[in-house]
Formats: sequence, C-alpha cells, structure tokens
Amino acid sequence: MTDKVYPSSKPTQTTTIPPLPPPPNKIQLPTTTNRHPYRPNPTTIHHSRRRNYFCLCCFWSILIIILLLLITSIAGCILYLLYRPHRPSFSIAAVKISEFNLTTAGDDTTHLTSKFNLTISTKNPNKKITFFYDTIKITCLTRNTLIANGSFRNPFISNPNNVSIHRSTLYGNSVFIETENLNKIKSDLKKKSGLPLKIILDTDLRVKIESIRSKKIGIRIKCEGIHSLIPKSNSKNSTSASAAANVSAAKCKIDLRIKIWKWTF
Repeated sequence: MTDKVYPSSKPTQTTTIPPLPPPPNKIQLPTTTNRHPYRPNPTTIHHSRRRNYFCLCCFWSILIIILLLLITSIAGCILYLLYRPHRPSFSIAAVKISEFNLTTAGDDTTHLTSKFNLTISTKNPNKKITFFYDTIKITCLTRNTLIANGSFRNPFISNPNNVSIHRSTLYGNSVFIETENLNKIKSDLKKKSGLPLKIILDTDLRVKIESIRSKKIGIRIKCEGIHSLIPKSNSKNSTSASAAANVSAAKCKIDLRIKIWKWTF
C-alpha cells in the first residue's frame, strides 16, 4: 500500500532583499585638465587703462608745475641779485579845494559840486629799471563817499633815479549825497582838522630791465592821512576861495591789481 503525500498547509515564506542605495555622486575635484581658462573682464581692463592714463597725466602736470616754479624762483633770485629792484613811490605834494557847494533841492535831496587841484610826485629809486605808466585815473573820497574824480591823461615814463611831478584837476558835478553821509560830512567840517580825504590812483604799469620789457601790470595807489577845510564864503551853501589841505601826514600804498577774466583783485 502506498503512502500519499499531502502538501503542507503552511505557505512557503519568501524573503525580499531590499535594493541597495545608489552609489553617491563622485565629487570631481578641479584639476589642471578640467579647469576653465581665465578670461578677464574687458570693462575692468578699460577702466584700469583710464586710471593709468589719469595717474600719468597728474604726475606729469605736477612735475611741470614744480619745474616752472623752480625756474621762476631761480630767475627771480638772479634778477634780484643783479638789479636789486624796488617799487616806485608816490606822494601827495599838494591838494587845494577851490569849490565845495552843497545844494539841497525841494525834495530834500542834496548834491555836491566840487573842484580839487591835485599835485603828486612819483619817484623811481632803481638804477637800471624804467617804469612806463598809462593814463592814471583819480578818485577822491571822504568816508568812502565819492566827491570828485579826474585823471592824468598823458602816459609818462619814469626813468631810473628820477622824480616827476604831475598835476590834475578833479571835479564833482552834482554828486548825490545820501543823508547819512551828508551828516558825517557836516560833522567833519566842524572839526579843526577838517574833512578827511582819500585819494585813489588806478593805472597800468610796464617794467623795463635792460632790453626786457614786461607786460602791463595793474596797480592801485591809495593815499590817506589828508585833511582839509572847505574854502570860506559869505553865502551859506557855496564857496569861492581856495583852501589848502594838510598833507604832512599823507601816506601812499601801492597794491597790485590782478585781472582774471572780468574780475579784478
């Protein structure tokens, strides 16, 4: 009798193996073979060239300015040692007031009519330097108020070691005087010293050393320390006689006037 084989009631267990994780990505280190070639930014090169040009221009400009200043200083020292240059000098020889009329109109405005006779002297103290003067414009003021003006019309030459005398007449034709300035003028006229005067001379000057002649240089001469009474007269507001000013304490100072475009310093 044969034995029957019966299948087992237990199901057969199958084990599932989990899949392996994918291998990690390899980090590729930069090598000389896979590195990208360096390409400089063209804008950076352009800016660097501009900067270099600017630095070169600044360097050469500063160097040229230093050289010019050095050459000028050396030339100035040589001229000073050879010629010992000195400025010209001016002095007030005489001032006379022949007319000084204050007229008050119906609208309470006051105008001045004046006439001054001015004599100045100029001296050239140099031995080998000649001065050439253009027309000299003259302004007469009292406490910064214009009262007369005029000019030395004819240009003149001041030779070495020479003193020259020049005369001119100044006029004030119906000059408007403000009330504040009028009160100051009347107050000064009551003083023993009289009216304080300031005379300003403006002109252009050329300098000649041997055969070298400079360009025109603007100068201004300010003369202060002048006092004068007005001429006596019988009428209240008009004068007829002349009065000489006291010029013993007068001093004149010379200043250079530098003109740049439309401005004068």
